[in-house]
Amino acid sequence: MTVAQKNQRIAYIDMEYILQSIPAYLEAQNSLDAKVEKWKARLDKEARAIEVLKTDLTNEKAILTKDLIEEREEDISIKQESLRRLESLYFGPNGDMYNLRKQLVKPVQDQVYNAVQTIASRKKYDFVFDKSGDLVMLYSNKKHDISDLVVQMINIDQRRQAKKDKIEAKKSLLKNDNLSDEQKERIAKREELKKKKEADRLAKIKQIEEKRKQRLKERADKRKLLQEKRKALLKAQEEARKKKEEETKENK
Repeated sequence: MTVAQKNQRIAYIDMEYILQSIPAYLEAQNSLDAKVEKWKARLDKEARAIEVLKTDLTNEKAILTKDLIEEREEDISIKQESLRRLESLYFGPNGDMYNLRKQLVKPVQDQVYNAVQTIASRKKYDFVFDKSGDLVMLYSNKKHDISDLVVQMINIDQRRQAKKDKIEAKKSLLKNDNLSDEQKERIAKREELKKKKEADRLAKIKQIEEKRKQRLKERADKRKLLQEKRKALLKAQEEARKKKEEETKENK
């Protein structure tokens, strides 16, 4: 290893852990999952309807004319092709799922990448790896994990943005003194909804943080238990060794 390689600063993140710690990502993922379930349900319904048509045709073929059989086979073929197009529309390379994921999830992923770049620049890291990616990490020292720093930075940015939005909303209210009561009521409802969303977001952040602390505590307790077991095993081995030495001396 060269001197330059020794001086390289390396860190890693757990992208999966980070994303699961961001309420906005979880909300986006839940919204996407709900849409996907609806699409799958529609595809399943269409597929079952086609199977019914095929079964009916098989059962009735003996009493149908050749023209009627061909007509119904053509109808089934058209419906199958329509189902394939619908499936491609939902789940194809540029389908609805791809576009919706880009719309909902990508902004949060961009926040993560921006936070990683900022931290890497400030702390002068040469490389930042993703532990949950394709890279195989046989061993990783926890002190090089900057995942929590990334989550903290994103939460700070979101709080800063929420504060900025609140100030802008107040300014907007001051400018809108000439609005009608109905317009003011609509604005007030929008602000109330924003406040509720922000309160829900903060509650989720708190819940995630509590879960994270619990996981860290469980990990620490497990590590402590393993250390105690190891010490007990070493002690037992040492005592057994001494006992064996004493027995050997006595036999001499």
